[in-house]
Amino acid sequence: MVPLFIWFLASDDGRDGLFRWLAVATFAVAIYTDKLDGDIARSRGLITDFGKIADPIADKLLIGSALVMLSLLGELWWWVTIVILVRELGITLMRFVVIRYGVMAASRGGKLKTVVQTFAIFVFLLPLTAWLGAWAWWIGAVFMAAALVITVVTGVDYVLQAVKLRRAGKRA
Repeated sequence: MVPLFIWFLASDDGRDGLFRWLAVATFAVAIYTDKLDGDIARSRGLITDFGKIADPIADKLLIGSALVMLSLLGELWWWVTIVILVRELGITLMRFVVIRYGVMAASRGGKLKTVVQTFAIFVFLLPLTAWLGAWAWWIGAVFMAAALVITVVTGVDYVLQAVKLRRAGKRA
């Protein structure tokens, strides 16, 4: 769904037209199906090591593409996008480096980060400026600031977890 989301968002240069609404709907469906997939896997005991790695990557593709598109459209500062993407790519690469010592599943903080990022992006995507004016951007900015703080804090936590996992793996 990521390419479709990008295409819809880029189709009318991010303006508040039909394609913007289609991008919002596509983003919402993609996020919901990701959650549904996880809920089904957990409820049926179908959690796999592959899923623990692949699911966060899929999340990063959707979230990352949304952040980049919002920055390209001038609706989100590039430095916010860069900080979040550097953290996301760094943690993903780190997971691959320590995978021989064990799989690092998403933590509660990591899941909270994804929820807050998703909500912030959703608010930014909604074409609300016609009704709320500049307030629409500020509402999104407040949620994005919270997402940024959680992103950095959980990134540090993952690094600490990886160090512990590596040390335990070397001792064994």
